[in-house]
Order: sequence, then structure tokens, then C-alpha cells
Amino acid sequence: MASEIKFTQDTMKQFNVAKSFAVNKDRINAMNFSLDGETLVSSSDDDSIVIYDCKEGETKRTLFSKKYGVDLIHFIHGTEQVLHGSTKVDDSVRLLQLEGNKYIRYYSGHTKRVVSLSIAPTEETFLTSSVDNTLRLWDVRIPTAQGLLNAQTTSGPASRPVANFDPEGVVFAVGVQSSLIKLFDIRHFDKGPFATFRPLDNNDSNDKQATNTNQSIEQWTHLKFSPDGKMICIATNGTSLHLIEAFQGLPIHRFNDIVNDRKEPLQCCFSPDSSYILCGSGDNRILIYKAESGEKVIEKQTEHNGAIQCIQFNPAFLMFATAHNNMLFWLPIIDSQPADELSS
Repeated sequence: MASEIKFTQDTMKQFNVAKSFAVNKDRINAMNFSLDGETLVSSSDDDSIVIYDCKEGETKRTLFSKKYGVDLIHFIHGTEQVLHGSTKVDDSVRLLQLEGNKYIRYYSGHTKRVVSLSIAPTEETFLTSSVDNTLRLWDVRIPTAQGLLNAQTTSGPASRPVANFDPEGVVFAVGVQSSLIKLFDIRHFDKGPFATFRPLDNNDSNDKQATNTNQSIEQWTHLKFSPDGKMICIATNGTSLHLIEAFQGLPIHRFNDIVNDRKEPLQCCFSPDSSYILCGSGDNRILIYKAESGEKVIEKQTEHNGAIQCIQFNPAFLMFATAHNNMLFWLPIIDSQPADELSS
């Protein structure tokens, strides 16, 4: 498994594009690797769902959701079913059987567009957040939400909440109004958060000045636990990326090398050993940072023709993927030859 490999700076610097796919006619808005790492699925603003074979480096098939649109796609229960958000008709989340392209269940309740979808490791529970300022907790077997949380605080403007599960699936974090993080125990979420903190308020004086300058224009767009569960990375629609301690909210690093003139909702990801952070930028670059020191290890120009909103590390293979309108597979390439794709 890739999680068993100790990544080094040399490893990260060796990553280069091994495969490029130009299947989509519009922006790829989400992607997700299967747990075994062998398959990747993507969703696009052109209403397509593309399935990739990561071992062979090729596309397997393309499906369409012309009626409902497709966003936030995520495998569930292996590689035969996916959950996805809707961009047309209504704001339901849908469970799709890929074989036959048939819908199994709709999850209705949100009144505005869903902006995050996270699945617990058990794959029986998932969490959604929406610009209607609510979060809903779902049992995948039941079409109605099992829990409802209001993400709007008593003061301050409304904004898109972001949420995600920790690697154990016991805790989920909710980012509210791009300033506040609340931690919930999934077993007792109805009792409210067991911890609440404002992580950016604790930055040093230089970071405070930067935060005060950008906070009114930056929205949190993505929240991700590290695979070891010790850190949370917060991506924004601005020019900064924040790394904080997961359960106290203490700031670790703030990264300000991102270009994002169009205020795209960028994402971030960790290497499987939690040692490195990867993010895309609006100027076609990917940036790789060392989590411990905050050092920028490398930045790479890509053949993407716009902001890199999607970036994910494969959980089992020594590879990651990035996407805009096209999809790129990255492998460590030594002497112009890809290194072994599968980890030991």
C-alpha cells in the first residue's frame, strides 16, 4: 500500500506526467479513487462520468447524467456504485449503479446546491453540506437524512460550509463561515460539537495581517484530514492554504504561493504517509509542500489550460491525479521511465 511508503523529497520531485486524457468537453469538477487504487472516477460540468483504469492507464467507459448533471462524485461499496451531487432539476444527492447507468436512490432535503460530500470509512454513512447553510448526515440505505445541523451562526454573513470525516470515521469536522471549525463525534452528533475553535485567530502577527487582509474575500472551499488524522488542511478560493492541528486548531503553516485570480474553489490533498501536501493553482501549477517544515519542495507547470481544482493521491498506487478539462496521471519517473506503479 502507498500508505506504507515513507515519501522523501526526492520521491516527490520525481513525479511527472505519465498519462494525459482529453475526454471531457468542460471542467472536471470532482474525482475519486477506489479504495484499492485500481479505478478512478470523475464527474464533469459536461454531465459526463468517466471511469479510468489506473493500472493500465486508460479509460474504461463514459456515462452521462444529462437530466440531473453530476458533481462531487464518490465511489461507494466498491466500484459498482457512486454517489454524486446534482447540478440540474433539484439539489438531491443520487446513488447510481454504474452497470446499466441506473439510479438506485435519491437523497432529498437540501434546498440549495450541495458543495461537499464525504463518505465515512464504513461506507454506510455520508455527510453533505450545502449553500443552504445546513449539513445533513445520511445512512446510504435510507433516502431521508438521519441528522441535520445548521451551519449558520448567530452573527456574520452566510457562507458555504465545508465538512469531512477523519480517517477513522468517528469524528467529522465542519468549517463554518470560513473562520470556525466544529468537531463532532458521529455517535453523539446530536449533542453538539465536542470542540470548537477559530484556527486562523491564533496565527502570528504576520499571518494575522495577511488573514485580516484576505478573510473578507477568501472562502474556505475544501477541508481535508491528513491520513494519520493529526492535521487538517483548509483550501480556499483565494491565494492561501492553511495547515492546522486537527483537534486543537493550532496553526502549523500558512502557504501563500497560490495564484487564484478567478477565485476558483481549490482543493488540497496529502501524500498517503501525511508527510507532504499537494494543491493546485489557478496558473496551471501544482505545488508540493513538506508538512513538517512548511518548505515548498517543488512546483510544476502542467499542461492543464486552467485552474487545477481537483487533485488526489491514489491510496494504493504510487501516483496522483490532477484535473481541469483534462485528466493527468502523475508517476515518479526516473531516467524517463515510470517507477513501479504498485507499492510493495
